[in-house]
Amino acid sequence: MTCGEPAGVGPELAVLCRRILGAEVPFVWLGDPRHLPKGTPLQIISTPAEAQAVPQDSLPVLAHDFAAPNQPGQPDPANAAGVIEVIARAVDLALSGRVAGIVTAPIHKKALKDGADFAFPGHTEFLAHLAGDVPVAMMLASPLLRVVPATIHIPLSKVPTALTAEVLEQAIRLTHKALRDQFGIAAPRIALAGLNPHAGEGGAMGSEEARMMAPLASRLRAEGIDLRGPLPADTMFHARARAGYDAAVCAYHDQALIPIKTLDFDGGVNVTLGLPFIRTSPDHGTAFDIAGQGIALPDSTVAAARLAWQMAAARP
Repeated sequence: MTCGEPAGVGPELAVLCRRILGAEVPFVWLGDPRHLPKGTPLQIISTPAEAQAVPQDSLPVLAHDFAAPNQPGQPDPANAAGVIEVIARAVDLALSGRVAGIVTAPIHKKALKDGADFAFPGHTEFLAHLAGDVPVAMMLASPLLRVVPATIHIPLSKVPTALTAEVLEQAIRLTHKALRDQFGIAAPRIALAGLNPHAGEGGAMGSEEARMMAPLASRLRAEGIDLRGPLPADTMFHARARAGYDAAVCAYHDQALIPIKTLDFDGGVNVTLGLPFIRTSPDHGTAFDIAGQGIALPDSTVAAARLAWQMAAARP
C-alpha cells in the first residue's frame, strides 16, 4: 500500500485498514513513518516478506525517506519527489514478484506538478508508463457492479469523436482479459452501453451504434467474446439487468460512474486493467478538508485491499 499524498487521508486510512483487516489481507505500507498518525504502532521491515511476521496490532512499514514532515491538509511541494519515488518503488516490487499487487492511496496532481513537474495526467498513466507504456483501462468495481468507461476525463462534447472503434475494442478486450485472468471468471459476460439515448433508436437519436458499435460487437462475438449490445444505458443498471453480465463497458465517464457510485458509494474500488500487475485504489481523493481529523471513512481503502488480495488469489 503506497502512502499517496502525505498531507491527505492516505496515511491514517492505512492504519485503519490494518486494524480492520489484520491477517485477512497481509500488506506492507510504503512511505515515511513520520507521516503516519502520531502514536501509530508500527514495525520497520526491510523486505515485504517480513510483513507476515509483524504482529497484527502493528503496521508493517517499508520506510522511504521524504524531504519534509507532513501537515495534514497542506501539501508540501518538497514531498512531491518522494510520492513519485514511492509509486516507482512499488511498481518495481510488483514487477519483481515481491508483492502480489499494489493498493495506491490518492495523490494530488497539482502538488506533484508544482513540486516535481510531474508530467502525467494522473496515477494510472504513470503506472502504465512504468510498466512499459502498456494500454490500460479504468474499472470501477464493487460487489454490485463493475464498469469500464471507454473514454474517461474529457469534456462530454469530445466523446463522440474520441469514441472510436479502436478505443472501444481496446476497452472491451482489456475487460474480457481481466475478468478471466484476474477475477477468475472463466466465461466473462460483458454488456456494452450505447452512446446515445435508447442506443440510438435505429438511427433516430444518433448513428454511432449502428455505424460503429454494432459491427464491432458482432465481430467480437464472432471471436467468442460474450458481448451484449450496444444496449440502452438507461435500462442496464437495475438489479435484474445487472444479473445478466459481469461487467459493463460504457461510452463515457459519467455513464459508468454514476450508477456504481449510486449503488455503492463507499465500496467502489478503482482497478487498472492492462497492467502486468494488480493495482487497486480507493475511489476517492486526498480529502484535505478532513485529513488528520480522524473522521475519514476507511471503507473504500479496505475494499481496495480486499479486492487486490482476491484478484491475486484468482490469477492463473
